[in-house]
Amino acid sequence: MNRRLCVICEGQTEARFTVTCLQPHLLTLGILAYPAMLKTRPSRKGGGHVSVERVAKHIQLEYAHSDAQTTLLDYYGFRDVQGRTKAQLEQAILEQASRLIQNFDPRFIIPYIQIHEFEALLFSDIEQFKWVVDGWDEKKKTRLQAVRAAFASPEDIDDGPDTAPSKRILKIFNGGEYSKVEHGPLIAEAIGLSCIREHCRNFNAWLSRLEDLRDIP
Repeated sequence: MNRRLCVICEGQTEARFTVTCLQPHLLTLGILAYPAMLKTRPSRKGGGHVSVERVAKHIQLEYAHSDAQTTLLDYYGFRDVQGRTKAQLEQAILEQASRLIQNFDPRFIIPYIQIHEFEALLFSDIEQFKWVVDGWDEKKKTRLQAVRAAFASPEDIDDGPDTAPSKRILKIFNGGEYSKVEHGPLIAEAIGLSCIREHCRNFNAWLSRLEDLRDIP
């Protein structure tokens, strides 16, 4: 029987990535990954107002319905960073969830925050932006390559309001040509998990922990 892994996602982009990329890979290891949208304010459909408390409460909601849980959230989207690092936020989520859940087992709860956001992963292979068919040309390719060349890793692309990975992509593609929900998961699938893992060490470490769930009794 497959171990059910709930992936708590901030938005539709991450949810689609879970289904198209994570799910097929982990299923080969006996782990059924499926997305669950993070519950935020009633007026919002997805992310944009993420906090440690909201994430921990959602983990509590999902705890009884899955065998293991993880998160796929953008560091850029957190509203209560308060100077904390990615690791400190992940630890805070784990500690807060442990206070909310009876019989809490930390082996099966893996908080993960993507530095700085999901779109950073797409810079692992610039060539795959060709899937933005209506907007792709050599000029855009050159501009994307320049962004990638300026950082040691895609995960180092900074998180400023105008310079976060998604903001850079939207600017290069003139806003309307690139759709986060449509093109993001499509490009990631074309790149492949192996390539993303090679270029993004935080993502690789997270996926390794998910793979290790198969060995926990």
